[in-house]
Amino acid sequence: MQKTQISAAAFADTKPHYHILDGLRGIAAIMVVCFHLFEAFATSHLDQRINHGYLAVNFFFLLSGFVVGYAYDDRWKTMTVKEFIKRRIIRLHPMVVIGILIGAVMFYFQGCSVWDVSQISVMALLIATCMNALLIPATPGMEIRGVGEMYPLNGPSWSLFFEYIGNILYALFIRKLSTRALAGLVIMAGCGLAVFSIFGPYGDICAGFSLTGPEFTCGFLRLLYAFSAGLLLSRVFKPTYIKGAFWICSLAIIVLLAVPRLGGAEHLWINGLYDTICFALFFRYLSI
Repeated sequence: MQKTQISAAAFADTKPHYHILDGLRGIAAIMVVCFHLFEAFATSHLDQRINHGYLAVNFFFLLSGFVVGYAYDDRWKTMTVKEFIKRRIIRLHPMVVIGILIGAVMFYFQGCSVWDVSQISVMALLIATCMNALLIPATPGMEIRGVGEMYPLNGPSWSLFFEYIGNILYALFIRKLSTRALAGLVIMAGCGLAVFSIFGPYGDICAGFSLTGPEFTCGFLRLLYAFSAGLLLSRVFKPTYIKGAFWICSLAIIVLLAVPRLGGAEHLWINGLYDTICFALFFRYLSI
């Protein structure tokens, strides 16, 4: 009984809630939706409207790191790793399952030229649904939609897969780092992501949804840098009041994510440099 009381006290919501972060997350989410909607009308990823909507995922990871650090860093004297993971599963997994169920229904009733539903057995769909609901990634060539995604029934679930990785790394390792060591991790991960962005095969960081080498590497670097940077911000953050901060930051997010593709196919590095400036500089200040 006493353990239950201590646990409840440890998890009491005694800290201020920053509603502005919820609002900015919502603005970024709307931009992601617009980004994916316009994908259907683009002839290639080089001419897509709202071309940098994918950068919102980095912003989500940054906010998640900040919120997790802010909420849990001072609770580890009364909280175990098991309790932390349990709370994160309760917090994250319902939307994973709901998204997959909706995706399975839409997949079955909305076949198109990209995939022929008649060629997919009900058993294969059920297996894919269970795997997706448990966040077990499909290997390339083994998923039912045939486009190489980890989660063919709800593609964006890849970001929640990496979100879980970030939370596990935080519970087992990152939370124990000193502020200076954490800053070093942020710098190293940021340098790795910048190299991929500027000199990598895509000229951007719109990657992470597949288990293939470049995709997984980019997805992990996106998570490691942004999540760790959010944790670092939670340690050094000092609250301040700026009139109209929500509207200023919302406008900045919309503008940054709506910028057209830069450089073209012949100068991929230019767009990669823009991505780097956004995730390493602008998003950091927007979260503060």
